Amino acid sequence: MNKSILITAAILGILSIILGAFAAHGLKKVIPAESIATFETGVKYQMYHALFLLFVGSSSYVSLTYQKIILYLVIIGVVLFSGSIYALATNTLTSFDFKKIGFVTPIGGLLLILSWVFLLINFLKINSN
Repeated sequence: MNKSILITAAILGILSIILGAFAAHGLKKVIPAESIATFETGVKYQMYHALFLLFVGSSSYVSLTYQKIILYLVIIGVVLFSGSIYALATNTLTSFDFKKIGFVTPIGGLLLILSWVFLLINFLKINSN
């Protein structure tokens, strides 16, 4: 499980760097500055959670059960949260109106919050002996 978490963390980190560079260089000329800032919010949260998974996957303080739960919450959360932010920020570039699926952004955010809650629960269950 640790290897899967660490690989996922690396992939999320790589993609966030690529998407950040894409926003800074490729999108700057085609979408407004406000949309770039929105896009960068998605990039930030994706990177935060890549680093979060690096910690979770390399920590001996997080049980395998909680590692698995956190991994799935983060993957789905990043796809829904950051993914929908990317789509909404670039909405003017496509014929599909991504505002129709904007409701998934807070669902993704909730899943990301829950991943941190599960980490907290895991820590609370650790015996302090």
